[in-house]
Amino acid sequence: MVVRLIVQTVVWFGIMGAVLFASAGTFAWLAAWIYLAIMLALSLTTGLLLAWHDPALLRERLAAPIQKDQPKADKVLLSVLLPFLFGAFAFMALDAARFRWSTVPPWVQAAGALLLVLSIVFSYRVMRENSFAAPVVKVQSERGQRVVTTGPYRYVRHPLYSGSLLFVAGTSLLLGSWWGLLAALGLAALLAIRIGIEEKALRAGLAGYDAYAERVPYRLVPFVW
Repeated sequence: MVVRLIVQTVVWFGIMGAVLFASAGTFAWLAAWIYLAIMLALSLTTGLLLAWHDPALLRERLAAPIQKDQPKADKVLLSVLLPFLFGAFAFMALDAARFRWSTVPPWVQAAGALLLVLSIVFSYRVMRENSFAAPVVKVQSERGQRVVTTGPYRYVRHPLYSGSLLFVAGTSLLLGSWWGLLAALGLAALLAIRIGIEEKALRAGLAGYDAYAERVPYRLVPFVW
């Protein structure tokens, strides 16, 4: 499983690097190299930590993004969400490196790098709290899935999605794209749709989720929604 983790991580960021540099039209883009180095290091580190502490969850997270147990609506949404993310990264590259529509100060890029690291650390914290944080919508009855109410789940019902918004915002700032921040808004809209799909499945198949939703009213952003 560790070998699979390493291979999938390298391939994923190899593809991401190809998207970034092809859109930028150059390899001489320091911010992109820094971004890829940070993400490769953090992804491998958190993956290896999961392999040690929660191999069952790592196995779920390494599985295919389309699975037979998913609701059809989630399969359709993922077929939109994944191309959206790649398109967002391509747009950031066009903005920051090829056409230079944005002028982002170095200190803001450094803040973006910090936000990126914090988003990964936060997401790992969520996964350590919730062993059932699979990348697809499904109730894992075979693993004895239960409602998780501790840690970040005390404040929002879908903290892993909250972390993904921080991740996209941090990526945009580190790469040097003000316009790329719009991708975080687009992602929030797509995640809002997915939350509706996921909560329908959880309310139908996971005992205690209705009561948990009553106690924690916020789905994605505390005090907002």
